[in-house]
Amino acid sequence: MAGNRDKHAGRGATPATRLLDQHKVRYTVRHYEHDAGAPSYGLEAAEKLELPPEAVYKTLMVDLGGHLAVAMVPVALNLDLKKFAALMGARKAVMADRHEAEKRTGYVVGGISPLGQKHSSPAGIDNRVELLDTVYVSGGRRGLQIGLSPFDLIRLTHAVTAPIAAVPA
Repeated sequence: MAGNRDKHAGRGATPATRLLDQHKVRYTVRHYEHDAGAPSYGLEAAEKLELPPEAVYKTLMVDLGGHLAVAMVPVALNLDLKKFAALMGARKAVMADRHEAEKRTGYVVGGISPLGQKHSSPAGIDNRVELLDTVYVSGGRRGLQIGLSPFDLIRLTHAVTAPIAAVPA
């Protein structure tokens, strides 16, 4: 069923869910109680929702020398900044300042969704996503995940796919 407003459980829609509804994309909404002390927002979501970590993607805002871009990788992996910079045609990439990421997206860190951002940014996603039937990303606030087709996510974010994730050292 496209649009799942009733499944927001009275917690209200987010820009991400409104975008999905607007485009009539099929998705599911999953809520969990966020622990502010969790060391990894993404791994916390996977664990609490009993989802495989390879199906849950984190949204990272990256500074490409003065402009921001969106990177999406599985929560158990790291972003390879050199590969991401090359993918985006930049000389180098560093993680964006928290304040700048929040200002650009309209979301708070830990709840940044790749969908429905205040200002759109170029996007890249790890190509492992193409092997999934459903990918889960932040729904626009901590404790909210959205499950959707990887191809809908790629289409709506205009993401380029490439091997941009790295195993943590």
